[in-house]
Amino acid sequence: MSDLITVQGVVLSAMPVGDYDKRIVLLTRERGKIAVFAKGARRQNSSFMAAANPFVFGNFTLFEGRSSYNLNQVSVTHHFVELAGEQPGIYYGYYFLELADYFGHEGTDEREMMNLLYVTVKALLNKNISNRLVRCIYELRIMTVQGFMPEFLNCAACGRELAEKEELFFSQEAHGVIGKECLGKVSDTRRLSSAARYAMIYIVSAPMGKLYTFTVTEEVLGELEYHIHRYVYQNTDKKFKSLDILEMMC
Repeated sequence: MSDLITVQGVVLSAMPVGDYDKRIVLLTRERGKIAVFAKGARRQNSSFMAAANPFVFGNFTLFEGRSSYNLNQVSVTHHFVELAGEQPGIYYGYYFLELADYFGHEGTDEREMMNLLYVTVKALLNKNISNRLVRCIYELRIMTVQGFMPEFLNCAACGRELAEKEELFFSQEAHGVIGKECLGKVSDTRRLSSAARYAMIYIVSAPMGKLYTFTVTEEVLGELEYHIHRYVYQNTDKKFKSLDILEMMC
């Protein structure tokens, strides 16, 4: 006996099954990350044809069986079809979905991750902020949401409070910022400017709706890219296919 439930979610991925069906992965507020079968979604007259695709946000009504979910109805709230025409923006988007899929789990409340994905996809369509900065912001914020926030206010090596104008360094090993006197205690360090540090503090603490409301100089962006990209690499154990494509394009 199947039960009918409705969840609020976003499609992270979709793949064909058989001749006419799809298997989609949803990140939902109520059930976390779940796999759903969309029967007939590849038929030309299917009501699921447009909805069973990545970047679609909406309310999904599902049949909940003993071992699987089956799509019954969809009410789309946002589909972001315009992102498909953005190059390389679409590949940034696929990478962001893939990273969310990596961290997603069934049975968890993914409201914050859904909100992060929504404002991030909108930012990819905003010509006033570079995709490179969007990637830095998304990566650092998703690491924070998942419990991997680096230490920015106190020395990650000794714990003392850091002064506003002292010379600081970022350590991948210590998972955060360290003072000059602790350079000998950890390896893998690189100088961090005060502007880059302030930007990172803003990224981890800003309200979601204001996350993509700032820009930085090219020099600071280079710092953010160096530290944040390496931080994600150090704290994940997957090779992201969409990131490989993105880095070949850029």
